Amino acid sequence: MKSQAITIYCLMLFLATECSQPSSKTHIKDLNNTSRFSVAAPFIPLHIVDYQAPEPIESVAQVIQMNCPLDYACIIDVVKSSEATSGNIAFIVKLLKNISTHLSDNVTQEKMKSYFKVANHILDKAVIPNWAFIPDKNAGSDLLQLVNWFARRFRIQNELEHITDELFIQTKGLHINHNTSERSFSFSMNVSNTTEGILGMIEVPRQELWKLPPNASEAIGIAFPTLGAVLKEAHLQNASLPRHVNGLVVSVILPERLKQILFTFEKINKSRNTRAQCVGWHSRERRWDENVCETTLDTASKVKCWCNYTNVLMSFSILMSPMSVDNKVLDYITCIGLSVSILSLIVCLIIEATVWSRVVVTEISYMRHVCIVNIAVSLLTANVWFILGSNFNKKAQNYNWCVVVTFFSHFFYLSLFFWMLFQALLIVYGLLVVFRRMMKSCMMAIGFAIGYGCPLVIAVTTVAITVPGKGYMRHGACWLNWDNTKALLAFAIPALLIVAVNLVVVLVVAVNTQRPSIGSSRSQDVAIIIRISKNVATLTPLLGLTWGFGIATLIEGTSLIFHIIFALLNAFQGFFILLFGAIIDHKIRDALRMRMSSPKGRSKAAENASLSPTYGSKVMNC
Repeated sequence: MKSQAITIYCLMLFLATECSQPSSKTHIKDLNNTSRFSVAAPFIPLHIVDYQAPEPIESVAQVIQMNCPLDYACIIDVVKSSEATSGNIAFIVKLLKNISTHLSDNVTQEKMKSYFKVANHILDKAVIPNWAFIPDKNAGSDLLQLVNWFARRFRIQNELEHITDELFIQTKGLHINHNTSERSFSFSMNVSNTTEGILGMIEVPRQELWKLPPNASEAIGIAFPTLGAVLKEAHLQNASLPRHVNGLVVSVILPERLKQILFTFEKINKSRNTRAQCVGWHSRERRWDENVCETTLDTASKVKCWCNYTNVLMSFSILMSPMSVDNKVLDYITCIGLSVSILSLIVCLIIEATVWSRVVVTEISYMRHVCIVNIAVSLLTANVWFILGSNFNKKAQNYNWCVVVTFFSHFFYLSLFFWMLFQALLIVYGLLVVFRRMMKSCMMAIGFAIGYGCPLVIAVTTVAITVPGKGYMRHGACWLNWDNTKALLAFAIPALLIVAVNLVVVLVVAVNTQRPSIGSSRSQDVAIIIRISKNVATLTPLLGLTWGFGIATLIEGTSLIFHIIFALLNAFQGFFILLFGAIIDHKIRDALRMRMSSPKGRSKAAENASLSPTYGSKVMNC
């Protein structure tokens, strides 16, 4: 620790004595505790070194003022010669803070260039991984705020000025007034060795320029290709999946009268499966704010954003959302599928009501149809709430109403899965329990506890945890939040676990259906295969296995075909429930036929509806 302190002091000594011993190359070593030796401290104690020290130096600002007050150039070589370890990065951020605090009265272009050269050293793409080891996770936000504040003190001399042109910081400025036409400046910067220049453009709209006085004002733009990787949101410091910046981070310094500005960002990741979200960096809250920007154009390669500018919202960029796919085909499939699904579920409930007394003659058959009815009711209600949420005007949405829509959508979709789980457990019960049967009232209690009790507990707990912090819903949609609080996991985890359990049940049914016999013929083998295929095909939609395709859609870069398959299977799930739960059931067909031919007659189908003790193996014939 003593040697580290001596090394930091050597930097001060170098600046004070202009390197009286040029043969000894000075390096800034890594610091395990940067705060103890902060350059922003009022003084650096001299008793920590073992040799005669020069006159006390109160701060780095005084050192620079003594040696290079006109351009700060005396610190550049020392900083560039240092290894950009995590401790040194934190040290340099504090160095820039010291300069901004004490030496920003008369910022010239020479001072700007020196200041930005120092900042550029710790924004090199090869250095970015070292930022992860800095104890202070706000270091990236501090650096952005310092650069913006220092640039605000600069005064432009020429009409259009390239102020600095470093690899990882570019700064441009121009004069504007109410008589000028729409003004803009663009940037092109490399993000990595494998990519070409990523473009970014700032445009000051004509209607905004009309707000300016006749005398000239200034506009300054600063672009960072790598800074987005080190901006840590305060409320996401412990998140496993932070939101990723997918373009340049662009700062603007404008007159206070200007409130809106247009940005064009080129995407770093141009995958067709990524959507962009325009955001502004809130310097006080240290987070990306989605409410200050509106996305006006989102193509595979570029995004246009219309953003509000304030003193605390001066930096803007785009975030990537790899789990969203914007495709008209998917919209059409969802719209048509939900319409068909809702109509099919209504027909399914009507059929169940019509034949109910003729097909529910045993405990097992009764509970099977209870499951089908509640699955249909849950999916029908969930689809209705989903449509209400989707058609809600997000610009005029009421927060409390959106919470209600999200809660009931979450609850009824969970109810759908838990009723599917209970139906799977019922199948296993029919397979394993032959002679002893549970009472109908007990089965009903268990079914409703699983089907509605468990979803209610999960949905209420999710609301109670996330609503107080405004993290229940995602921005611009009445559905569970993913980016901030991961509230979506309260739906995804139970749903995927149930799909996994139900998949095991389907495999058990398939194995049980196969009844090998000695000397079986080829025709018998074919019949077994057909019977297995029929059971698997029938159980797949009834037990929600089609939702398993959703896992593929979560993988970044997944082909659009997987999204289309997932949309087709689940948007039309109501139709599949009608088809496999009612139409292909021969007992329901017989009951309907008898009902239509002789409404008052006693159906013989009711007498044959009772299940044999081997119900589990014949479950699909019930």
